[in-house]
Amino acid sequence: MSNFDQNLAAAETAGSAIAVDAGLRDYMLRIYTYMGAGVGFTAVAAWLTYQITDPAWLQSPLMWIFILAPLALVFFIGSRINTLSAPTARLLFFVYAGLIGISLSILLHIYTSSSIARVFFIAAASFGALSLFGYTTRRDLSGLGTFLFMGLIGIIIASLVNLFLWSSALDWLISIVGVGVFAGLTAYDTQRIKAMYDSADDQTSAGRKSVLAALSLYLNFINLFMMLLRLAGGRR
Repeated sequence: MSNFDQNLAAAETAGSAIAVDAGLRDYMLRIYTYMGAGVGFTAVAAWLTYQITDPAWLQSPLMWIFILAPLALVFFIGSRINTLSAPTARLLFFVYAGLIGISLSILLHIYTSSSIARVFFIAAASFGALSLFGYTTRRDLSGLGTFLFMGLIGIIIASLVNLFLWSSALDWLISIVGVGVFAGLTAYDTQRIKAMYDSADDQTSAGRKSVLAALSLYLNFINLFMMLLRLAGGRR
């Protein structure tokens, strides 16, 4: 009888583990789908903006609206994510991706299309490998969080300073450090997002988590791409 109880308990545990694994796969697939769709929407918005606008608008005050608006929106999403419905959060995510695309259309005036495509595929392959590492590794990457956050703050400060200095050497250094920081954040955030999964979450909570997680990975990819482009992009 005790053997039967033990076998029954083992079967229930195995069934529960299978259900959690299936739920986790669906959760991560939803996140990568949102993130990939966001990147695609950004690319389309950038290309369309490049095609229908005059390069002179890049020097106008309107450009600053499209540069600063995504920053305000990402803070809004992060601060209000617990009160937004899942569909509203998804809508705001794609609005954000579109605004980023409009602001990134400037890259098509600076770099050749072939070099942008080449660097994009390099960034995509690197991102995929790093995210896979973060998902599968048994090593705890949480200790990297503080170090990577400090590196991110350093990049932001150095970038602001370089707006006034226009130093090519500092720009090169920022790009090198940036590649390392966003590569680390990709693996770190993937592991963190995986740990956030809770099979007990309702549909609304799971939807919010998916959007916020997709936004984190999207930001890592876009920034990794931009840092690599500054290093390896061919200018017009």
